[in-house]
Amino acid sequence: MFIGIGTVVNVATVLAGSILGVLVGHRLSHRTRDLVTDALGLVTLLIAITSALTVGAKALSDAVGPSAPVLIVLGAMLIGGITGSLLKIEQRLEGFGAWIQHRFTRGDGESTFVEGFVTASMVFCVGPLTFLGALSDGLGRGADQLFLKAVLDGFASIAFAASLGWGVAASALVVLVVQGLMTAVGAVLGDVLPEAHVTALGATGGVMLIGVALRLLKLKQIAVADMLPALIVAPLLVQLLIVVRS
Repeated sequence: MFIGIGTVVNVATVLAGSILGVLVGHRLSHRTRDLVTDALGLVTLLIAITSALTVGAKALSDAVGPSAPVLIVLGAMLIGGITGSLLKIEQRLEGFGAWIQHRFTRGDGESTFVEGFVTASMVFCVGPLTFLGALSDGLGRGADQLFLKAVLDGFASIAFAASLGWGVAASALVVLVVQGLMTAVGAVLGDVLPEAHVTALGATGGVMLIGVALRLLKLKQIAVADMLPALIVAPLLVQLLIVVRS
């Protein structure tokens, strides 16, 4: 085993699952493919709610006070969302997906390519396992969390690709970059996130995943990518409140 093995396995399962999903997908009716996406949206919502509810964890409330955790998540979402909107993260991510489609298809690519790329990228990269697993791998603590995530992403990519096509396979590039960078951060900086900070990050990621679930269920097209800076803001707000309280 070597540092980064978790990300390598994760990328491989996304690619393998995407290929299998595309091969099986054409044999499924449009109604069945929609049902698969709806089911994945509901499961994503379940995972998102479970993660978001960690906002009530004892480690976080002890560090910042019982009434502050929800406000931290709210502040992180607002500040992060405004920052991401100004940086046009969602627009740039969609543009990158469109460039990949134009570069690697012959003009007959599926109209859902960009949707598959953006949606899969968000699902595979926003969850707490992405950051916590990559940091753990970088710290030399093992890649068990990323191996678990790889299995989940592999099955998810089958369902996504069956409905949304080759754009899901392209999301493996985002997985490689995001998790690779976080693994490098863990290797260079060491254990920089105390439990309270990790909890705030996880709860914020859970709220963002609710936005992804709403997109999958076609209830509202929330610009989840623009909210990604919130994952950085949340631990910073925790640290700020700890300093103020001390």
